Amino acid sequence: MADLAVGLTIALLRDIPASDAHVRSGQWPRAERPLARKVTGRRFGILGLGQIGHAIAQRLTPFGPVCWSGPREKAVAWPYHADVHSLARASDVLVVACPANAATRHLVDATVIEALGPQGYLVNISRGAVVDETALAAALAEGRLAGAGLDVYENEPHVPEALRSLPNTVLTPHVASATHETRKHMADLVLANLDAWLHGQPLPATPF
Repeated sequence: MADLAVGLTIALLRDIPASDAHVRSGQWPRAERPLARKVTGRRFGILGLGQIGHAIAQRLTPFGPVCWSGPREKAVAWPYHADVHSLARASDVLVVACPANAATRHLVDATVIEALGPQGYLVNISRGAVVDETALAAALAEGRLAGAGLDVYENEPHVPEALRSLPNTVLTPHVASATHETRKHMADLVLANLDAWLHGQPLPATPF
């Protein structure tokens, strides 16, 4: 999941899907692609620093400064922001990695998107319900947000046309954990948990 978060970030800022389509459609001899954005040197905000958020932060640190926000501060190297608005203002790319629950539903709303700003980017590999999709689509269409990379949506597998039709989105079909290696780890963890439970032992920690 952390790998896909980084992949969406790079694809979004470097406009890789559109460049791929440009070459495949035979347009390259007739027109150049617009300039994209560097990933290196961007400021990255991670919303939710659990195991996945921590892995994302580790992967993004070589690209630029990382900060984060969550329900409570932790003893980590990256600066902490007590609320998501402060995190958004301090970020060029806001990566959503928090769990979905009643407290986080539409946590990334119009006000957070406004704090991220017209040069900002949003990447969500968490759950669709954490982001207000209507507010997100409006901000993207009106130029109040530069772009969004999304692997999750509020009403999967149905993605709103308002998002699908925008040129400044990179959209994947909830595939963050969809690798041979990860699915094998998931199966191994289930078996390890069952074995531990049957033998009255503590359940093993997740390998992810």
